[in-house]
Amino acid sequence: MAATADAPRPRDAAGPGRAGAPGRGPGPMDPLAIATEATRSLQGMSTELTARIPQLLEAMRSVGTGLELHSTLDRITRIAAELTDARYAAIGIIDSTGKGLADFITYGVTKEQHERIGALPDGHHGLLGALIHQPAPVMLTDLSSDPRSAGFPPEHPPMRTFLGVPIRVGAEIFGNLYLTEKRDGREFSLADLNMVKILATEAGIAIGNARVHDEERQRMRWIDGSVAVTTALLSRGDAEDALSVVAEQARRLADSAAGIVLLPDGDGGLEMVAVSADDPSGLLGTVIPPHSPVVSHLLAGEPVFIDDSATDPRMITEVAPRFGPSMLLPLKSGDRVLGTLATPRARGARRFTPAERTLAAQFAAQAALALVMAEAQRDRERLAVYEDRDRIARDLHDLVIQRLFATGLMLESAQRNAVVPDVKVKVGQAVDELDVTIQEIRTAIFALQQGPAEAPAGLRTRVLRELGTAAVPLGFQPSANFVGPVDAKVGELTGKNLIAALREALSNAFRHARASRMEVVVDATVTLPDGRPAVRLTVADDGVGIPEGGRRSGLRNLAKRAESLGGSSSYGPGLGEDGGGTRVVWEAPL
Repeated sequence: MAATADAPRPRDAAGPGRAGAPGRGPGPMDPLAIATEATRSLQGMSTELTARIPQLLEAMRSVGTGLELHSTLDRITRIAAELTDARYAAIGIIDSTGKGLADFITYGVTKEQHERIGALPDGHHGLLGALIHQPAPVMLTDLSSDPRSAGFPPEHPPMRTFLGVPIRVGAEIFGNLYLTEKRDGREFSLADLNMVKILATEAGIAIGNARVHDEERQRMRWIDGSVAVTTALLSRGDAEDALSVVAEQARRLADSAAGIVLLPDGDGGLEMVAVSADDPSGLLGTVIPPHSPVVSHLLAGEPVFIDDSATDPRMITEVAPRFGPSMLLPLKSGDRVLGTLATPRARGARRFTPAERTLAAQFAAQAALALVMAEAQRDRERLAVYEDRDRIARDLHDLVIQRLFATGLMLESAQRNAVVPDVKVKVGQAVDELDVTIQEIRTAIFALQQGPAEAPAGLRTRVLRELGTAAVPLGFQPSANFVGPVDAKVGELTGKNLIAALREALSNAFRHARASRMEVVVDATVTLPDGRPAVRLTVADDGVGIPEGGRRSGLRNLAKRAESLGGSSSYGPGLGEDGGGTRVVWEAPL
């Protein structure tokens, strides 16, 4: 029974000439009552069924083994097929709305047949839809003659005889068990029907246990993921890295095709600022405009759940057709909505269960709290850095410049009193060098004293600010050179990522390079191999270089960031003697 077994529509009766067509099953029963009822139902049954009791008992024992839900469902379909000698079996799991199917597990249909048949049934039409709305056992001698039958799609295996029985977990209809095509070509018998009814009862118990176990295991995974996110956020200093951690963990926990963090873009919309995906192209920088129906809900702190992003009219971005079921969860801490966490699955993937939705919403709330805590921690660290920078700036002004100035005055006096011409010239050159040095130190003092709110938002200023911040741990001021109209040409998204790349390169140099000199060049006049205008960031030092077998995680981060924008990153020899040190080149389209 394959993906489109949705098509056949059997009768509500046991079939032509068959007595005892069952209707709705009884309400929930405890295991003892079920066993008692099953024993009663065996009394007075046919010799055929009596002979198959050992096989039925062994099947019931096998169904109850194992606690993993999907393995349990696979096992039930296989055992049901073996018990009735059917070629094909399937279980259709009813979705949370009670009107369609959330999943469809098959036995007897090969992977190649599944691929040729196409998408799994949704349960809204045909026989499967009828059994959802009328959950009663059904037995048919010929599917095609049933008035509800819609036929089979191309490449579907031929199926004629049919047996369907609902599976109940407590008071809830979990789904239906379907069997088709006995191997000997005969029709399904009343003995088959009675055995499958008993098996479905036992399957309901096994599924209930597996569900509880699966939900508990899933809950522990999400809790562990929340702890990992909190630990990672509080141990990292970079805000963008923190958002990437949230996206990566959410993708892993939700078993989704992507994990995406969106932040308000200033115009009322939401921008994708951190993406974890096998194919992130086109995602980073995508904006959900303010007129999107989902934005108002998300900014109000309300989650949005989508069954199919490709067809839902609320999903209006260009990337929506790439995905199927999606969760859009507000990153909310208290009354503050920081942004949104999105976990879209691939097209055709199963929908998110109510348990998954609840756990993901709890994860988003925990991640938002961790982000707020990490932000406060970064603010404290930034304040400590600015206080240190103020102290260094005061020391430079009060001590170093004053001494250099006094030294310059002494040299000028010595120059006037010098008799040898060459001495006068050399002293004059030294005085000029001191003047230049004093000017450079004053520039550095200005950069050190400049707070984040005082600087304009231009890329040039942001680069200088990063270099000023890096000067403290490095122990020297890196030089900066700008080529072309950097502020006018480089877009905001590329500029953000360039600053993040610069920060990564400076951090690597501080931790590993042991450099004494560093040069930074931002060139907005370059062209990529495909002809697109681009900006290139070059960071070179005279340190120890990258050792053989050393870690490359920082370089991989640079490359990943550039590739997400359609650019590239590479490294090579640095500024030291014979190419000592490291030169990192990062470029991306403007």
